Amino acid sequence: MREENTQLVWFKRDLRVSDNEVLAQAAERGPVVPLYIAEPDYWLGSDTSARQWNFIRDCLIELRISFDRLGVPLIVRCGNTIEILSQIYQNKKFKNLWSHEETGNSWTFNRDKTVAQWCRTRGVEWIELPQNGVIRGQSDRNNWAAERKKFANRKQSCIPNLSRNFPKLHSGPIPKIEDLKLDDDDCVFRQKGGRNEGLKRLESFIFKRGLNYRTNMSSPISAQKSCSRISPYLAYGSLSLREVSHATEKQKSEILEGKVENSSSWNRSLSSFNSRLYWHCHFMQKLEDEVELEWKNLHSAYNGMRFDNKHYFQSWCKGETGWPFVDACMRMLRATGWINFRMRAMLVSVASYHLWMDWRKPGEQLARLFTDYEPGIHWSQIQMQSGTTGINLPRIYNPIKQGKEQDPTGSFVRHWLPELTLVPDKYIHEPWNWRDANQLLKDTYPRPIVDHLKAARTAREKVWSIRRSDSHKEIALKIQDKHGSRKKTFKKKSYKRLSNNKRNLELPLKEIQLALFDKN
Repeated sequence: MREENTQLVWFKRDLRVSDNEVLAQAAERGPVVPLYIAEPDYWLGSDTSARQWNFIRDCLIELRISFDRLGVPLIVRCGNTIEILSQIYQNKKFKNLWSHEETGNSWTFNRDKTVAQWCRTRGVEWIELPQNGVIRGQSDRNNWAAERKKFANRKQSCIPNLSRNFPKLHSGPIPKIEDLKLDDDDCVFRQKGGRNEGLKRLESFIFKRGLNYRTNMSSPISAQKSCSRISPYLAYGSLSLREVSHATEKQKSEILEGKVENSSSWNRSLSSFNSRLYWHCHFMQKLEDEVELEWKNLHSAYNGMRFDNKHYFQSWCKGETGWPFVDACMRMLRATGWINFRMRAMLVSVASYHLWMDWRKPGEQLARLFTDYEPGIHWSQIQMQSGTTGINLPRIYNPIKQGKEQDPTGSFVRHWLPELTLVPDKYIHEPWNWRDANQLLKDTYPRPIVDHLKAARTAREKVWSIRRSDSHKEIALKIQDKHGSRKKTFKKKSYKRLSNNKRNLELPLKEIQLALFDKN
């Protein structure tokens, strides 16, 4: 083997050998060295957690088995990326470094800039390929949807033949949470990681569980079964977005040909799921285009608008706000690492509007709790749901109304808040109105930390006082041009009409479904 032809393939959020374009192309150039680096400094971040690493560890264990079957070992190292690359380069010089583009947090963004510099100084070509519909280096959104569609429709990459002479490198152990100095966060019902688990979830969804996806996705009760539950497998790449898209389209074709029972329900559900795959990339593209979105208000008019409140924050984190449905959702998330999208939005809305907290600390807390933490989606959604994008109408979720609609009998609340077991159905979402509540609210469960009606009204007034200004509109138009969806044509007159409409200035307490620019 000629050492200069060695191809080092750096795995990050692409933990699979199937439909792995980087691996396939690298194998055409020469002998492949597959490498994964566990980076302790990354895991010291404020948005990382043990539940995420434990999921990744499951994926790595299975990925190592996959490479063993291909006749090459998966090299795993724990430490600083530059130091590890230097060690491998000194031992076995490699001509090319391969990886998929990563739309990660600011830490990975800065890490990648350092890696690029390291490659330049050594004459190593770093070849990065896209792995989803995110487009690096685009100047605007005008052609994004078409390019994303092209990527989704492309043929999947085949598993390459790796049976060549392989540089003798110690494979290395896969670290445990203690090796990364992570504390176990008691996510007792975490989804198991790995490609096999992901494939099982995908198959059961598109053939069985997804029949009522469109109608059942909103409630945390029905969503547990009816949602796909593949988000962590997409986040860490044990499934590729393209293979999920292809599998969904194939099943839709079967439906249209009349080969599937309940075809109309299935068609609506899978079409809705397909739109979610589109929005998945849409939101990731925002962070790709503007990395500052992780820590900086997208619209500057909201700078300094909110404040930190330690008591409110701790109550919200623990699921002790006094609003049963909110607290049940938070406790479910803490125990499982997952909750459905609507309830994620509600948790952010409550933190941002009712408790009037700046989005950064709640955003970090939720990032740590989500096993499926995908920075591009996460920070885009955090800002959208907290109302700091400037291009989306505020969505203020009424926490009591949501509970009554999504959990009418209180079964979900009682499961996660057993201290409320004896509260009658009529009062389960407002236990303070129950005649026997005095002792309960004194010793067992807290009263609401604020009046949600007054808090929502105050929040609306503050937000809309900012949105009505001419300067707000000017900046919003620029943000729309850079980040907004092109699914609907934006008109300046529409902004003026909506921002001055009395109905929108005095928003009802029910959640606001209308978005000015983005559907989701």
